[in-house]
Amino acid sequence: LAADAKSIEVQFAIADLGTHNLEICEKNEFSDKSISAPNPRFLVSGDPGRLQQVVWNLLSNAIKFTPRDGRVEIRLSRIDGEVELTVSDTGMGIAADFLPYVFESFRQADASITRTHSGLGLGLAIVRQLVELHGGTVRADSPGLDRGATFTFRLPAIQVATGLGEEPEGLVVGADLRGIKILVVDDEVDSLEFLEFVLEECGAKVRAAASAAQALEAALEFVPDVLISDIGMPEEDGYSLLARLRAGKGKFRAIALTAYARDEDRDRALAVGFDRHLAKPVSPDELVEVVAKLSLLGKEF
Repeated sequence: LAADAKSIEVQFAIADLGTHNLEICEKNEFSDKSISAPNPRFLVSGDPGRLQQVVWNLLSNAIKFTPRDGRVEIRLSRIDGEVELTVSDTGMGIAADFLPYVFESFRQADASITRTHSGLGLGLAIVRQLVELHGGTVRADSPGLDRGATFTFRLPAIQVATGLGEEPEGLVVGADLRGIKILVVDDEVDSLEFLEFVLEECGAKVRAAASAAQALEAALEFVPDVLISDIGMPEEDGYSLLARLRAGKGKFRAIALTAYARDEDRDRALAVGFDRHLAKPVSPDELVEVVAKLSLLGKEF
């Protein structure tokens, strides 16, 4: 992953986000929204666009999971040499047994909640990746279901007096996937979004599909160098999808990215033609490394 680092004033970024979120609040019939940012200048080193995405994702989630007449609040402070931003809401909250996993990609809570809200935890895995990329930390707290939630992230602060010099070097993590065309297939919305984000940040050209049918349609005009596919999907699984794509599009590398993690699952995936089998959850670094290595092999089978 990469980000263009520079000294930015956090307060200004929050003010900009407040204007954009008014539109979301109106659509969700909110009667109350509070954005609180103190007067002192808080400088951090980071990519303004990426940090804006962090706050935007947290705010969007808070609004999405808070009912009418609820409350969403942002607070900004400086604690022990770090800038701390919290986004709290009075929404549906998070179950205690799911709380430790809320930032993990490829995880979701109760299926009924997911269906109602078109995916649970929009961008939370991305939030964690971006915050950690900037040398920060993020956590989630909730007293339980229907009792709201609070998301807090911290970034190292820069003293105002020393923040006016050369800009910091860019933040770079991961392999270079520039020019590699990747077709990603997963029926779980948040997993698909996360995979697309990670791969595009490394320079890949990504086409995302939420089903085998969508993948086959996309492949009519997008011939991938690498296929990354879930296995257990409704209507048509990843095994069948690979066979049909190989029949029509010929040679490309393929990765099975699946919750089916037993040895026999790995053996079956390799037997039907996948080049690699990765068990969910997979770390972004591992995924990118595997894609990079497979792409170096080219189409020489």
